[in-house]
Amino acid sequence: MQVVHFRRPTGHPKGRPIEAAARERVRALLGPGPLRRDLLIECLHRLQDAEGSLSLGLLGALAEAMRLAPAEVYEVASFYHHFDVLADGQPAPPVLTVRVCESLSCDMAGARALLAGLRERLGDAVRVQPVPCVGQCDGAPVAVVGQRPLRGATPDAVAALAMDALGRGSLGASQAVEARQCPPPPVPRYVQARAAGAYDIVAALHAGSRDRESVYAELERAGLRGLGGAGFLTGRKWRIVAGQSTAPLMVVNADEGEPGTFKDRHWLERDPHGFLCGLLIAAWAVKATACYLYLRDEYAGLRAMLEHEIAALVADPPVPAEAMPELHLRRGAGAYICGEESALIESIEGRRGTPRLRPPYVAEVGLFGRPTLVNNVETLLWVPQILARGAGWFAGHGRRSRTGLRSFSVSGRVREPGVKLAPAGISVRELIDEHCGGMAEGHQLYAYLPGGASGGILPAALADLPLDFDTLQPYDCFIGSAAVIVLSQADRARDAAVSMMRFFRHESCGQCTPCRVGTAKAEVLLQAPDWDQPLIEALSRTMIDASICGLGQAAPNPVRCVLKYFPHEVQSASQEAAR
Repeated sequence: MQVVHFRRPTGHPKGRPIEAAARERVRALLGPGPLRRDLLIECLHRLQDAEGSLSLGLLGALAEAMRLAPAEVYEVASFYHHFDVLADGQPAPPVLTVRVCESLSCDMAGARALLAGLRERLGDAVRVQPVPCVGQCDGAPVAVVGQRPLRGATPDAVAALAMDALGRGSLGASQAVEARQCPPPPVPRYVQARAAGAYDIVAALHAGSRDRESVYAELERAGLRGLGGAGFLTGRKWRIVAGQSTAPLMVVNADEGEPGTFKDRHWLERDPHGFLCGLLIAAWAVKATACYLYLRDEYAGLRAMLEHEIAALVADPPVPAEAMPELHLRRGAGAYICGEESALIESIEGRRGTPRLRPPYVAEVGLFGRPTLVNNVETLLWVPQILARGAGWFAGHGRRSRTGLRSFSVSGRVREPGVKLAPAGISVRELIDEHCGGMAEGHQLYAYLPGGASGGILPAALADLPLDFDTLQPYDCFIGSAAVIVLSQADRARDAAVSMMRFFRHESCGQCTPCRVGTAKAEVLLQAPDWDQPLIEALSRTMIDASICGLGQAAPNPVRCVLKYFPHEVQSASQEAAR
């Protein structure tokens, strides 16, 4: 009888064995709750929050608990910036991480000196990381100690906060988790908002005060457009989604990762129930059975508040319980690409945030294969106000033949940065003078970014252009999310373009070659003292024409604007003479 010899013991699964300690730790942290595939990122957050990092042993145990292949769990965990995946033998990071924003607004406010000062003061006791925009641009420079943002940060203040966090107890497991967490949430405000009538219009719609078609028409008359960047007419989008043959779902994009953008944070902090009212109206208008609010991970304190407010809303809804959609709050994990609606949907489903090819569009085949309405926070915030005051009220605002109101996130060299509510069509010069207290002391307007990292750069000579959809395209720019970053004579547009390209290279999902390779190649080309303009233009055109999504398509915009409007910054004297 022939004896068959196996290369490994039989009766055991292939691959890395799961240690009993890792299995017990995962079970203890996740509890008996559902372990569906779409909750993978939520489970990874729970492990990361508790452990401070993700070992391969923990990932393997999580894969076993969720009945997923280890490779599936690893590829998701390693995709998102906020998960620290450790290789075998790699030591865990320090208990506390301090993240210093290095985006353009913070860089102009002294982020580099802050970063250097913190590394000198904190040494190896704390991990100090430079990171992209954290959504606090009006408080530049900003450092995030654990999950606690510190605005107007100085090395001394950040170091004191970090040492205070580390000084709690003996740095055991519970103290380490506490040091990483955000402050406790404020007292819930749902009861007061409900008593003040914040949800009366939702109850009236469910009671039949008006039909869905009249709501679509009212929003169209108001001219309300998607205010996350695309600018599609809201009423028309709702009508398209409602007209699908399958009951739709709804997704709210609150993952504002565009450098210079912080208006969603502003409005959610100040009027969460105005937003939630708009969300419920939209869900009613398209007959959505569930709503998913995807919030960027940097807004930890805001997330804690929303968890409380949504729980209070669900416990005592303003409409019959059977008419309420399911409400889910999902946590991003530090990937700018998830601001793109199909990448966001992939992330909610528990996958890497890579954009989908279109068609089909998400209004037809979106989340979990169902028609999906995707709106951003500010868009929904205006809905109850327009329905209560009428389309004419909203459309009555505006300048230069533009209509409506816009929330501008203004940062940079202005005296009073922040979110500025202004009429559509206002110019950046008027925005600075009327809403920002003018330029900062000693600074004169030199240039501005009208739409964040991807919206391009314009010179002061074009500071009287109307800021709105469809007005800046002839100048190779667009308004996008209305993130206005103001530069002065102390800055160079060239440096701003380099900063933006560095950001895009860091945030590219890597799915398509034009974006993955193009952003990396462009970053190298932009480091040269004299830019190779023909090569940069050819590379830019390839990225614009061939990238799958808006990240790669828009990444060259700031660079092309510098070549067009600021040629003196990228040409040597000999090149200028030759021209």
